[in-house]
Amino acid sequence: MTIVFLNRMEIEREHEVEAAQVWIEEEGGLWVCGWNEEDVPEPAQRENWYEGTVWNEMLAVYRHRLAIKLAEGYRPVIRDTFQEFLESGQRGRFSQKLICYSELHTDEELYKRMAAWRRVRATEEHRAPYLIATNRALRLIVAFLPQTLDELRELPGIGENTVQRYGAALLEHTAGVERTHTFPLDWVERRLDEEEFEEWTYKGKERKFKREAERVRATRLLLESSKGGVSSLTQISQGSGLDRRELIEMMESLEKNGYNLEAVIEHELQMMPEEQRLAALQAYTELGDSFLKPVLKKVYGEEPPSEPGLDILYEQLRLLRIRYRREEERREAEAAILPETPEVSEPADEASSPSLVIAPQVSASAGRKRGTNAG
Repeated sequence: MTIVFLNRMEIEREHEVEAAQVWIEEEGGLWVCGWNEEDVPEPAQRENWYEGTVWNEMLAVYRHRLAIKLAEGYRPVIRDTFQEFLESGQRGRFSQKLICYSELHTDEELYKRMAAWRRVRATEEHRAPYLIATNRALRLIVAFLPQTLDELRELPGIGENTVQRYGAALLEHTAGVERTHTFPLDWVERRLDEEEFEEWTYKGKERKFKREAERVRATRLLLESSKGGVSSLTQISQGSGLDRRELIEMMESLEKNGYNLEAVIEHELQMMPEEQRLAALQAYTELGDSFLKPVLKKVYGEEPPSEPGLDILYEQLRLLRIRYRREEERREAEAAILPETPEVSEPADEASSPSLVIAPQVSASAGRKRGTNAG
């Protein structure tokens, strides 16, 4: 194995410094990364985080696991090596401190009341709740208790449209609630403990990189399933951590980028009767493919099954929509070349799709150069 990246991490516990190594190795296209505790007996000291051939997947897993260690309090000895990693997402540091403070000082009862108001308002307006106010916005309001529209505008992420449309209703929840602080909120800089803020920051990175690792792993499993040895979406969900809805959204995105996932689609539609498949495809032709509900009613009537059967029907319709859109694109492409090409050749094999880049080819010397940017 060639060491591509290596750094020493330290943490102070009870006035003693404990140390470990974080590393990335490569040999013949096989990537391995992990954590090595010092002063710990073998084999417990070596912890492999990833072993495989996909560079992007390895990097995503590495970042996620490293963020966990940073949230625990470990810090790199050679900080310059981690500069990009440590500083990423640090723009708007004051705004981040306000968000951190709001999450650490939330009045849960008031938050629940505001969330209940948001659900009612969303139902009345037929809008998604987050379009009225995100969870983060509600926690900022609950923590800082703005009393005027100008104070509401000081909270990060609450735009003028929200202030104009919902500001008065939001302030009704904070009116009369006693608060012990003032606006502007520059006092947060002094009151928020720096180590507490740093720990909160790294926990946020941990969630972000965990999500990234799950998506990279799910992409690999979907593409592998499309080329043979098909796995069900349930199996891919268990292997990646993403739920079935998220996987279907990924399939839609991958198909837009030219990947053919027909094998996975057919595997999932095995239990759907052929007449329903044909009826759904005909409904897409007649009604368009922008909205699923009209197609659902066209195929299954005005009163389709209730949960959880309804979720299954929507999944099937989304998978069929992927197939329908692919066929429509193929027809449009054929129609576009017909006037110029009297003799149309057979369409390309649908099973072909762009190749997945597995890993960069790295020599030992190039690998060592790459290591300085691994964080």
